[in-house]
Amino acid sequence: MSLLGGLLSTVFERRYRGDKGAGQVSRPFADLTVDLMRTTGEGTGMAVARAILDKFAASDDDEKLAFFRHLAEDLTISPEDVRTALDAYEQGQTKASYRAFMTAAEPPRQELIRRLNQVPGATRQLVAMRADLLRLGRGEAALDALDLDFRHLLSSWFNRGFLVLMPITWESPAHILEKIIAYEAVHAIDSWGALRARLEPADRRCFAFFHPAMPDEPLIFVEVALTGGIPGSVQGVLSEDRPVLEAEGADTAVFYSISNCQAGLASISFGNSLIKQVAADLSTALPNLKTFVTLSPIPGFAAWLQEAGYDVPAGDPTRLTGLTALYLTTAKRPDGLPRDPVARFHLGNGAEVHRLHANADVSPKGMQQSHGVMVNYLYDLSRVSQNHERYAASSEIAASPEIRALTIAAEKAKA
Repeated sequence: MSLLGGLLSTVFERRYRGDKGAGQVSRPFADLTVDLMRTTGEGTGMAVARAILDKFAASDDDEKLAFFRHLAEDLTISPEDVRTALDAYEQGQTKASYRAFMTAAEPPRQELIRRLNQVPGATRQLVAMRADLLRLGRGEAALDALDLDFRHLLSSWFNRGFLVLMPITWESPAHILEKIIAYEAVHAIDSWGALRARLEPADRRCFAFFHPAMPDEPLIFVEVALTGGIPGSVQGVLSEDRPVLEAEGADTAVFYSISNCQAGLASISFGNSLIKQVAADLSTALPNLKTFVTLSPIPGFAAWLQEAGYDVPAGDPTRLTGLTALYLTTAKRPDGLPRDPVARFHLGNGAEVHRLHANADVSPKGMQQSHGVMVNYLYDLSRVSQNHERYAASSEIAASPEIRALTIAAEKAKA
C-alpha cells in the first residue's frame, strides 16, 4: 500500500501552486462560479476552481448553505429550454438536435462540479462537500435535486472499474490503521490491541476499497473471520482468548463487519462488489473455504417489536428468533422492500437469510437494537445472481428452510 499510495499521491494529491488565484477567495461565490463557467484557459480555470474550493473549505455552515442554494437555484435547468429542445429532437432526431437536448437537460451545475474536479486533489474535497450538503440540506427540494447531481457524478467517478481492493494488515501504514479504528461502524475498536487482534492472527482478514484520487482514504472495508463452521455469536468471533485457527483449516469465511467510510459517498454502493470480490479472492487463495456468510446486526428489530405490539419473549430464545424471522421476511417499507436496512443490503446483493442466533450480541448496542439476536446471510456464489434477479424483479426474499419454518411458527403463534 505504501508504494501504491506514494505513487498515486504524487499523481493525484499534488496541489496547484500557481499564483493566478491570489486574492480570489475574497470574492463572492456567485462571481467565482460565473467566472469558472465562462473561462476557457486551463490555468485561469484551475485558479478559479481552487479559489472556490478553498473558500468553501473556510466557510461556516451558513455560508456553505448559501453556496448550495446558489447552485440549486441559479445553475439549474430551464424547463422551457428542455421542452423546446425535446420538441426539436422529436421533429428531427439528428446528432445536433440530440446534443441540444442533452445540453438543455443537464443543469449547468454539473459542468461546474466537473470543472472543480479538474484541480488536483479536488475529488476528496468534493466528497466532503457532498457530506456537508447531506448534513445541511435535508428537507429542501431544490437541494435534494442538487444532491442527485452530485450523486450522478460521484457514481461515475467512483465506479467499480476505478476502485482498488487492498488487504489491510497489521503491517499497513499507521495512518490507514488509524482510519480503520475511526471508521469501524459495527463493532467498535477501542484500542490498538483490539485492532491488532482483528488483523494479525492467521484466521483474520480485512480488505478495503481505495480510489486513486483518495489513496489514503478507505472507502469501505470488510472484516473477515476464518472459522470452522458458522459461528453463533460475535462475542466468540471477537474474543482475543479464542484458539487461533490456521487459515488452511477453516471451511467458512464470516463477514462480521462492513463499514462505509465516507459520508459524502452515501447511497453510492460499494458493498456488493466488495463482498463478492473478497469471496472470490478468498476462495481462490483458500480452496478449503466452502461457506461464505455474514454475522450481521438487525438494527430495526427491537423498534418493530414495540411498534407491532409484541412483548419481548424473555427466556424464550425460540420465540425470539421466530419473531426475528417474521420481521426479516415480512416487515416491509411502503415500497415493498424489507424494512431492515442491513437486510435490504444483503438481500439486494443476492444473499439469503440463512440462520438466526439468540444472545449473539450482548453488547449494550446489540441488546438495544435487536435484543441480542444476530443473523447469518449466506452468500452462495452459485445462487447469488439468481437471488438478486428475483429480489430486483419482485422483492422476493431468499430464505433457508430453517428461516421459513421459524416464520411459519411465529405466524401461527400470532394467530
